[in-house]
Amino acid sequence: MRRRMILGAAAGLATAAGAKAQQVQPHHGIPIPSDRMAPLRGEGPVTLTPAQYAQRFVDSPAPAGPPGRWVERAPLPLPRTEMAWAAEWDNKLHVIGGYAEQRVNNNFHHVYDPAANSWVEKARLPRGANHVGVVAHAGRIYAFGGFNNQNRAADDLAFVYDVASDRWDRIAPMPRPRGAGALAVVNGRVHHIGGASNPEAERASVGWHEVYDPQADRWETRKALPGARDHAGVVVHNNLIHIVGGRFNTFEYNTGLHHVYDAGADQWTTRAPLPTPRSGHGLVVYRGRFFAMGGESGVFVNRELTGQVHGQVESYDPVTDSWQHHAPMPTPRHGMGAVTIGDFIYVAGGGPVVGGAIKTAVHEAFTLG
Repeated sequence: MRRRMILGAAAGLATAAGAKAQQVQPHHGIPIPSDRMAPLRGEGPVTLTPAQYAQRFVDSPAPAGPPGRWVERAPLPLPRTEMAWAAEWDNKLHVIGGYAEQRVNNNFHHVYDPAANSWVEKARLPRGANHVGVVAHAGRIYAFGGFNNQNRAADDLAFVYDVASDRWDRIAPMPRPRGAGALAVVNGRVHHIGGASNPEAERASVGWHEVYDPQADRWETRKALPGARDHAGVVVHNNLIHIVGGRFNTFEYNTGLHHVYDAGADQWTTRAPLPTPRSGHGLVVYRGRFFAMGGESGVFVNRELTGQVHGQVESYDPVTDSWQHHAPMPTPRHGMGAVTIGDFIYVAGGGPVVGGAIKTAVHEAFTLG
């Protein structure tokens, strides 16, 4: 496969070919090959329109940091989106569930090995769903909840995947159904925070905070997230859980809120908000900072959906409580899988337009090196 190196926001535009592409597609970043996209329904191929490319939004109000660079990596075996983040274990990226092959509740489980720059398929999630919360801990990957319909109809199912045996097992169901929640592990326990729940017609965000004990196969309740929301980013740093960004019920009401949970005190506090409010973004810890990339903001104009597909890369310093921005994504997306492995942030799949109408197999990696 031909590999490309994208150096910062304006890389490649100095060449004649790049200048010509810029004239044909007056938008940030690179065009997406048709064979790396698929429609949610019906057959492909897909070619984005100028209006869809114009949804790309990369401006950031945060001060500039080191730009870093993006590298193209092996694409997903098939276009996917709305997996609800991803999990990393043993230096491999696990992408689970989501929209794929004309279904919104697929159960695919693809695993990427950076050393080989290749993907393999592993045991599939026992049931299909989108916006499944996933997190890895101690050789296992936990998968909680999700939606059976398009971003709606939550369930309470919970599963655990044993990496060594390539096997899923069902565990105690969640106390209440929800999808698009945030999962984090502190002191061996899995915290499930926020998300959206039923009834399907209303699909309201929740601030629920429930904790799963793998040893006892039991759930307990903790102090709720102060700003109920879903599609938020989550990381753990120094045993504190950070919930960053997300949406209140719908992507028309995104937020930059940044809440921090101390499990020992069962208390929430606030920190500096995400400079660019968004939801469906990735959030990872890299070089001691939190990097947020991608996401979407939607709006309906005369009943037609439009909005912005975010390509901003903004990072947070937990020491100074401040943000800065870096080279934006070459291919802005939302609902993708993002993890840190070694000195790279890997960002796979996602939606290149507002909403879930189109899926991609695009896979790019960011580094400050």
